[in-house]
Amino acid sequence: MATAGKASYKYLRTIEYLYELFSLLFAAFGNLPFLKIRPVRTVFFRQIYFGGIETFGKVIIIGLLIGIVIITQITSLVGLGSAVLTGKILIWVVVRELGPLLAAIIIIARSATAIASELGAMNIENEIENIELMGIDPNRYLIMPRVFALALSAVVLTFYFELAAIFGGIAVTSIFWAVPFEQYSKGMLSSLSIAELSVSLLKSLLFGTAIAAVSCSQGLKVRKSITQIPQATTRATIQSLFLVFIFDGIITFIFFV
Repeated sequence: MATAGKASYKYLRTIEYLYELFSLLFAAFGNLPFLKIRPVRTVFFRQIYFGGIETFGKVIIIGLLIGIVIITQITSLVGLGSAVLTGKILIWVVVRELGPLLAAIIIIARSATAIASELGAMNIENEIENIELMGIDPNRYLIMPRVFALALSAVVLTFYFELAAIFGGIAVTSIFWAVPFEQYSKGMLSSLSIAELSVSLLKSLLFGTAIAAVSCSQGLKVRKSITQIPQATTRATIQSLFLVFIFDGIITFIFFV
């Protein structure tokens, strides 16, 4: 009986948690028309700058390194004479899986912790309460810009991560191993399609939205002490990773299995 009770409690907690996330996202979508208001738009662009532009260089560098590692491992398995097959495998690995997944992990490491800690600090210092007293909806001013800014940043960063991984890796192998780029391009063009890119961008959009929702939710739950902020950031990171892997598995199963 005790075990059944614990299982029921966990089940109810999961439902409550998912309800909180969907309610937060529903409120964010409902407040989207207010993005045209200058203060809200300013918050949106600040989040784009922090979550997207400042992360751009790191994403490119990591993408280049990942591309070099992947294509080196593929070449060691199939050989230098199989450049067409290497190009196909590179597209399958980077565009289908690693591009959206690793870009999401970078975003979690940088933005999820920042959003959770920032909103947590604002809660402790009663800034969110003061915003409400001024007649401003916190969902409109704080949550909605962060959700859409992070979702958009995730899509753009994933796209450039994949470009860096694919073309950077091929460029390095073409230079050092003298394999013509044209051979790689045949395999890439035969594997790369609108459907592949669409699924990749869909993953990144869902990943960014989920990360933003979890981070905002955990930040808003900080109430009593500043010591709760590290706990909120840890929960935001772990839960974001969990949802990213769940969504990745579901989408891959639906479109590629």
